[in-house]
Amino acid sequence: MTPKIEDNRFETIAKVDEIITLNAILMVRNLFSCCGIINYFWYMVKNYTSIFLRKVMVLVLLVFAKVGHGQEIRIFTIADFDLKGPVKSCLVSTSYGKEAYDFDMEGKLTKSVTRYNDADYDVTYYKYRGGDLIERRFENYRNNTFERSTSYANFYTIDTVPFRKVTEKIISYDKEFLDRYEYIYDADTVLVKIIRTNNDGNDETLIEHAEYKGEQTQVYALNGTVIKSIRKSEKVGKDKKKLHVVLTKKFLEGNPQTALEEVFDEQGKLRSETHFAIDPKKDQFVPKEVTTFEYDEKGLLLKSVTKKGKSVAVKEYIYQFDQGEDGNWVKKIITPENAYTTRKIKYYEVEISEKKEE
Repeated sequence: MTPKIEDNRFETIAKVDEIITLNAILMVRNLFSCCGIINYFWYMVKNYTSIFLRKVMVLVLLVFAKVGHGQEIRIFTIADFDLKGPVKSCLVSTSYGKEAYDFDMEGKLTKSVTRYNDADYDVTYYKYRGGDLIERRFENYRNNTFERSTSYANFYTIDTVPFRKVTEKIISYDKEFLDRYEYIYDADTVLVKIIRTNNDGNDETLIEHAEYKGEQTQVYALNGTVIKSIRKSEKVGKDKKKLHVVLTKKFLEGNPQTALEEVFDEQGKLRSETHFAIDPKKDQFVPKEVTTFEYDEKGLLLKSVTKKGKSVAVKEYIYQFDQGEDGNWVKKIITPENAYTTRKIKYYEVEISEKKEE
């Protein structure tokens, strides 16, 4: 679902610092859709004393302070983890540690554990009501000890009168208020405004939606300054099949800085992504890196080709399955580096009742 961190740093003297740094990166990866990220980093800075770590955290904090704004709340399911069927749990072994995921009968994520070693791990719990996420708790454990100062909870309340509004409150396990977000929707249940409130005051993000000649555009403005735009359009590929194009631009102080173009096929598979940066001489976007993806008939990634300048990097993917080729993959090998990921998957026992003719 998400990029993996490929270094294992737990044999150094600065073990604790690096665990926390990895944890912070993983929090960005796993919880970017939640809005307590900046506060999470602030808690890390306050509660750990390493000078180097504080510098790293402050730099990351400043970056998110510039671009940080609420994201529409997302519910993760088995599909986000490249799984199918009545999956109950999935244990993933990676180069930096292990990740464990639990799912309910409907396929929604209920618990995730990122374990760096036997004594250091993070746990996130998800609670739902009527298909909506109502609670998410992040708990941090170091040396098999619960770290209250770096653990927190997100609580969600939903109001549908006159239109849908979701309120998110972020509270530390020390019972300190961190953030409050209000997600406001229009009559068509489209997110149009996000209001953030904390001890520093209020921030308002307006999302403007427009459609022109078949293109749909969303523009995010934080306190009146554009920070992001998303344009969705369609085109016809070389094989005369329809492709969906998503162009995301990010801004700094109202000025465009980077852009990412993603091209998806009709099955929703990512076919290519192009990263752009501003050329200061031409004052326009120029492509910096292009990656194309190839899939088999079942939708599994077979090959990726990344071009950056004059360099070309090719990766190929080989899979082993738990129930033949119609099951989930349990081992993925990436060549030419021969890196691999393994998964242990457990399933719910589904009873199939057959009607017998009398």
